[in-house]
Amino acid sequence: MKKLFYALLAAMVLLLAACGSSEEASKEESADKAAEEETNGTGTEGNAAYPMTVSPTVASTEGNEGGTTNFEDVKFEKMPEKIAVFDYGFLDTLDALGVEGIVGVAKDSTLPAHLEKYASEEYKSVGGLKEPLLEDIAEMDPDVIFISGRQSAFYEELKEIAPVVFVGTSEADYWNTFQSSVDLAAKMFDKEAEAEEYMAKYDSALEEIKALAGNYETSLVTMYNEGKLSGFATNSRFGYIYDIYGFKPVTEDIESSSHGSNFGFEAILEFNPQVLFVIDRTAATGGDSNIEADMENDIIKKTDAFKNERIVYLDGPLWYLSGGGLQSELAKIEEVLDELK
Repeated sequence: MKKLFYALLAAMVLLLAACGSSEEASKEESADKAAEEETNGTGTEGNAAYPMTVSPTVASTEGNEGGTTNFEDVKFEKMPEKIAVFDYGFLDTLDALGVEGIVGVAKDSTLPAHLEKYASEEYKSVGGLKEPLLEDIAEMDPDVIFISGRQSAFYEELKEIAPVVFVGTSEADYWNTFQSSVDLAAKMFDKEAEAEEYMAKYDSALEEIKALAGNYETSLVTMYNEGKLSGFATNSRFGYIYDIYGFKPVTEDIESSSHGSNFGFEAILEFNPQVLFVIDRTAATGGDSNIEADMENDIIKKTDAFKNERIVYLDGPLWYLSGGGLQSELAKIEEVLDELK
């Protein structure tokens, strides 16, 4: 009987020892897995895409007073949680994708109407589009600062505060650089499915506007600023109206410039476009605009565009300040469609 008792006791000891070893091994395996997830960014607080190296949408820009600013690739160990944004187009994209963590925006310039929620006290000001508040930005302690051309002169100073990523568009390759900025936002913030769904809206919109553009033989894109006009060619800031939307330019003989080539009313009459697009820069910069009174003068009234009611006044803040965003680029197409249908 005693032999049976001791045999059972020994078996129980061995069983308990085996269970203890199994539990310890399980704990060690869980710890190793957690450490691996933390390293690879696949845990609950990480993302498999990180570490990530992000390239600027444009390699360099030329300053207004000469000189070139070269933008660098930036490596992020993890997804940024505190975001400062200067460029309204990129802010538009982040907003459309539902990205959280925006702490600072350029509130000291004219926010586009569809981004007015960022004027609330919930978001701090990083300054104006051309005048960053460097000390205020430093106090925000952002994980990333997104900029475009208007802030290029402050690139080195902003880099001392946080990693800086250039997300602006290129005048010579506007549409592709716009799409690059969307891809950048989607990859950095794990919103690729959302971006793909939103971009699908462009397929039908572009198809419709190209069909509409085919109804006109000539067009001209201009910008109004306090009574003066400038014209834009195909390889210019607003050249995508020709290149992407499909409107045919009335002339290729226009000097490329960020603010267009000086263009008199007499020149418009001479070229006589069937469609005349006019972007209201005065309204975009907060001035009192007299665009219709100035545009519809005795000279312009002789053009086919005026006679056929094909002068298209385009929303200044949308076209001049907030382009390059998922919502704003679609809104531009819809505005043209609404005006010319």
